[in-house]
Amino acid sequence: MPDKIFLTALDLQGTGVHPQAWRRADSRAEELFTAAYWTEHLAEADRGGFDVAFLADSFELQPESGTELGILDAASIAARAAAPTRSIGLIPTVTVTHTEPFHISKQIASIDFASHGRAGWEVAVSQGDTQAAAFGRKKAQTPESLWREADEAVEVVTRLWDSWEDDAEIRDVSTGRFIDRDKLHYIEFHGENFSVKGPSITPRSPQGQSIVVVRADSEFSGAVAASRADVIRIAATDLDDAAAVAARVRRSLVAANRDPAEVYVVLDLEVLVSESAEQDLAQLDSWAPHEAQSASYIGDAAGLVQLLEEISSSGAVDGVTLRPLAVASAVPVLAREVLPKLSWAGSRREGLLRDRLGLARPVDRYAPEGAQQ
Repeated sequence: MPDKIFLTALDLQGTGVHPQAWRRADSRAEELFTAAYWTEHLAEADRGGFDVAFLADSFELQPESGTELGILDAASIAARAAAPTRSIGLIPTVTVTHTEPFHISKQIASIDFASHGRAGWEVAVSQGDTQAAAFGRKKAQTPESLWREADEAVEVVTRLWDSWEDDAEIRDVSTGRFIDRDKLHYIEFHGENFSVKGPSITPRSPQGQSIVVVRADSEFSGAVAASRADVIRIAATDLDDAAAVAARVRRSLVAANRDPAEVYVVLDLEVLVSESAEQDLAQLDSWAPHEAQSASYIGDAAGLVQLLEEISSSGAVDGVTLRPLAVASAVPVLAREVLPKLSWAGSRREGLLRDRLGLARPVDRYAPEGAQQ
């Protein structure tokens, strides 16, 4: 496999990470619940050269007064964006706490088919009594138990992705057999939270297994990230802090018997990019202040290019996720004035997302070659 690239990702969260972004005149807030809002931003990001886009999702209504309320289903947005985009990876958040792994496996595999091998899955959990009551299935759980359940869910999902061998579809007209039933496998998973027989009802998708993403923002999520993730998202206050956090994450990968060279550790960077960025932030904060959740950049496009080059050259992390404080104003600037100016611009690989990221295609554990390992 080729070496890893320096990953440049875009995180699309509503009208922006800043809770008051919807109040800007250029926010397109009136379009937030339309397909065009999402597909146009994603198509712009795709043309600009972003490697992947993260699509945020949650079962929680924002508690702060005056923020936008409501959110579309991230996986549905990813599926809708598959056709109007060409190369960008589409990675929705899908919460495991109140969602069956069987449904998740089918959902993400379907996006992988629709996008010709560009799908991923960001694993998340749902905490709190309010979210639990909204579903009415079970009481709220501790963070430790939630991530223990998430760990099982990822295991079940990846097993289901493997439950069809790559060549299970034979479409033999002469015998009338569409599939070779001997190449579909029961997964027979029995755990603390799930008991799943399988197989999936969806064939093995183009990537075999879609990219799995986990935020390492706690002891418990960090453990799941170390054992399960292809891409690990981290937050840090600055580049030195990012280097320290990334080093801890890589040590946890080694402890989990994984090679850090085969996993991306990617820094979240909140951005507000314009010629009047300081004034723009002051306007947003005058409506309600926002506390940055990770490192941030407030300034013009040229300064952001310089910062991204510095982060890449440092070797501290394997990539950056740009999180716009105001989406509608940021995406065109990032796509037209930032990414094309980076030293690695124009070198984006073609093909499946795994191939482009230099990540090996997982061997099907149920196929003869996988069973021998």
